[in-house]
Amino acid sequence: MKTYRRQIREKILQALYTLELRETDIESAAGWLLTKEILDDPNAMKFFNLLLKNIKEHMEEIDRYIVKHTFNWDMSRIAIIDKNILRMALTEILFCEDIPPKVSINEAIEIAKKFSSTEKSSKFVNGILDAIFNDLKAEGKIHKNGRGLIDHSAPKVEKLEKSENEQ
Repeated sequence: MKTYRRQIREKILQALYTLELRETDIESAAGWLLTKEILDDPNAMKFFNLLLKNIKEHMEEIDRYIVKHTFNWDMSRIAIIDKNILRMALTEILFCEDIPPKVSINEAIEIAKKFSSTEKSSKFVNGILDAIFNDLKAEGKIHKNGRGLIDHSAPKVEKLEKSENEQ
């Protein structure tokens, strides 16, 4: 069984982009983008529908997180592609219990590298998502099920080459 999650993320990004430019609903914007392979795979369609539904239902909440962490920039100042990559990744982090946050962030970075117009976009996306994720984690708003989905380990402390007493 092949996984189509990256393709689905890219299709949803294209649908969100279409919504920014046209008066249409999200289902119409996304529906024509699906390939036969995705349509024929029940797991792929489940992921597609879950992500799309949650983006649609929680867009205002997600946008508030983005605005808070972009130093109160007006949303219209953020590149459309970057804004929608952030929306999609935050939807996964908040509402897709089976996807590790680091996977969502890494996927967003890779998609930004592919679709964004500047090299700085992937760094921007990474920085904003990392800051939002850390706040959400500190506030206890991340709910993931399954082993390895949240890193609860203490931060690693590097050892000094030689302690002062050994010199």
